[in-house]
Amino acid sequence: MKIAVFSTKPYDREFLTAANECLEHPHQLVFHESRLNSSSSLLAQDANAVCCFVNDQLDAQVLQQLAEFGVKLVTLRCAGFNQVDLAEAKKLGIVVTRVAEYSPHAIAEHALGLILMLNRNLHRAHHRVRENDYSLNGLLGFDLYQKTVGIIGTGKIGATLARIMQGLGCEVIAYDTRPDPALAAAGVSYVALEDLWPAADIISLHCPLNQHTHHLINAVTIAQMKQGVMLINTGRGGLIDTRAVIEGLKNKTIAHLGLDVYEEEANLFFENNSNSLLQDDVFARLLTFPNVVITGHQAFFTREALAAIATTALSNASFFEHGELEKICQV
Repeated sequence: MKIAVFSTKPYDREFLTAANECLEHPHQLVFHESRLNSSSSLLAQDANAVCCFVNDQLDAQVLQQLAEFGVKLVTLRCAGFNQVDLAEAKKLGIVVTRVAEYSPHAIAEHALGLILMLNRNLHRAHHRVRENDYSLNGLLGFDLYQKTVGIIGTGKIGATLARIMQGLGCEVIAYDTRPDPALAAAGVSYVALEDLWPAADIISLHCPLNQHTHHLINAVTIAQMKQGVMLINTGRGGLIDTRAVIEGLKNKTIAHLGLDVYEEEANLFFENNSNSLLQDDVFARLLTFPNVVITGHQAFFTREALAAIATTALSNASFFEHGELEKICQV
């Protein structure tokens, strides 16, 4: 099968090529650095499938263009699928697959890293020492032990973080429309969102982005949170109303903010923009806060995760090619 692979970086090519070589019947991979959108869809003109990432645009217009080219499969190399018009794909007979899980440890551990960095001001301490400044004023943190951590979404990633935080001696409460019995048995208390907001010292988001969770963090929910809360988002940028979060930072309801995703990240992340002026005023405002740490959607970025993503994305294509639809992780 000929697969047009979009949004590729050197590391994507490395891991996808290695995974492809391990297949019994390797695919023909054609790598494109550009994101898939209505302007770049012509690059898939002679392909049977496209392989896409989080910021590729798969709206109705793009899907219609792909269908005209004869593309029958979209194999996502990510867990989220909010960038795909699923109704249009179904209408056009295009199968959409995803990588449901690859390394929940990678993202959960990154969330922990953000928590530790923000709490102990490691980012600020690092810069001070490099400037020969060893003062401690302004770097005061708190013990994580016995603090309450609220986890929203207890799929593989949220469950992994819950166990990590329990290992640090935290009390873990959670919200999910489908509670995990194993987590509940391990001591995680499932509560309603209206009870989670005021109880949690740290809130970490691990739920999918959909019509029900869009801007889950907003002015109303922030107002219900404990004064001085730490907010972590390694899920999807659209879970947070960024302007409302900025107000929460200004009035000190939110004392620490750790982001690996951003709602308007498509024009920022995964590229070197160091020679360009930042045009996003909202993002620029976030960068002014000393108690905000932002990473560029790198929580997934471990060797283990990239290998698993590549293997699953290409295996989905192989299953589709050979009619083994029951083995595919369809969306």
